[in-house]
Amino acid sequence: MNHTSTAPRADVGIPMTALGLGTFRLQGRTVIDAVRSGLRLGYRHIDTAQIYGNEAEVGQAIAESGVPREQIFVTTKIWIESLSADRLIPSLRESLRKLRMDAVDLTLIHWPSPGNAVALKETLDALIEARQLGLTRAIGLSNFTVAQMREAVALVGAGELATNQVEIHPFLQNRAVVEAARSLGLHLTAYMPLAYGKVMTEPVMLDIAAKHGTSAANVSLAWLLQQGFSVIPSSTRPANQAANLDAPRLRLDDADMARIATLDRGERLANPDFAPAWD
Repeated sequence: MNHTSTAPRADVGIPMTALGLGTFRLQGRTVIDAVRSGLRLGYRHIDTAQIYGNEAEVGQAIAESGVPREQIFVTTKIWIESLSADRLIPSLRESLRKLRMDAVDLTLIHWPSPGNAVALKETLDALIEARQLGLTRAIGLSNFTVAQMREAVALVGAGELATNQVEIHPFLQNRAVVEAARSLGLHLTAYMPLAYGKVMTEPVMLDIAAKHGTSAANVSLAWLLQQGFSVIPSSTRPANQAANLDAPRLRLDDADMARIATLDRGERLANPDFAPAWD
């Protein structure tokens, strides 16, 4: 099963499947089992990060899966303490050691440097160097605001940036960021697409799900996929992982999309004290 993103990606030459498997908050045996079952079911896009503390387990699961490495799109993210020119590449090399890989497919700036302590140009230059060294095949952003996306594109061009990974779900539709990213030609990846399970109890989502004979989770994923985003739901249960893989086949109509649009309430779930000033 290879649900390839319809987002324009020819500029970076990396086929990132639109539906990936997130590993946020998954540790130890739990993440090993989740990644192994995901790969067995057909996921070919695995998302991790330095701060998750699970790169070694993700790497172990991939190595033991029997799926050839070149068939799996792997993303990791550089933590805020390693955004400087002298720390970024060594930190990425350490991530690769843990992941048991020569290179990842995508490396993101996990969060903009708090207080702009490290200039964005310095970090982007280091990421481009990492790509030139063959440590990563593509680079991108995460949790970047409209102004920060514009700054990044002004510095290196949209064609250099594979995505901006941001929180998007029915209760936080992040419309300013979505509109700005589209105007800049920058692809978006939606994390927390199920809002920590809250979509599964939302009456509107349940009603739309009943109409289509599916789950509220699939409705949320399909809603995001139909807007051209990639999505990386986290799931540890094989049954839920398998069910999520059905989302790309679900087509919501205009009335469904309009009803989901009314659910936006600005409910942000990822908002650490060092987060940027959100749009």
